[in-house]
Amino acid sequence: MVMNACPLTSCTTPVTPGQSGMSLIEVLVSVLVLGAGLLGAAAVQLNALKYTDSSRMISQASFIAYDMLDRIRANSGADYTWESPGVAPASSSIASVRDLDLHDFEANILGFAGKAGKGSIAISQRDVSISISWDDSRAAHAADTREMFILTSRIAADPRAGQ
Repeated sequence: MVMNACPLTSCTTPVTPGQSGMSLIEVLVSVLVLGAGLLGAAAVQLNALKYTDSSRMISQASFIAYDMLDRIRANSGADYTWESPGVAPASSSIASVRDLDLHDFEANILGFAGKAGKGSIAISQRDVSISISWDDSRAAHAADTREMFILTSRIAADPRAGQ
């Protein structure tokens, strides 16, 4: 009787080595997926920065408009009707409170929006409407897009009644 030197299972089936590591194709696919994800994250971050700037401008315009409304209420006897192509009265020692308020209003608009910023104040009896507009083309992805903030309120006395 002849004895087989190898065990029964190893002699009948050939032994194949297992896979060790990753292939180059798997590495390329994972780098491609990672790159696409990073580009998507960068695009989201860029849009977030644009919209944050736009909302900051809206907040700043509301602060300026409410400040001007408070000034109109504090000096309700004066006529504050004004439009931004007209130059606000200069700040001087003989300027009235109204002139100083309008000068500050124009300076605040130019300070936050630059030369593209425009403002106006319209008064009709007791209704006051303050509007501020500026160039918002960065957030809107368009060449000439203007954003506008309008504040309308009613004051206690008609500023034109004393004239």
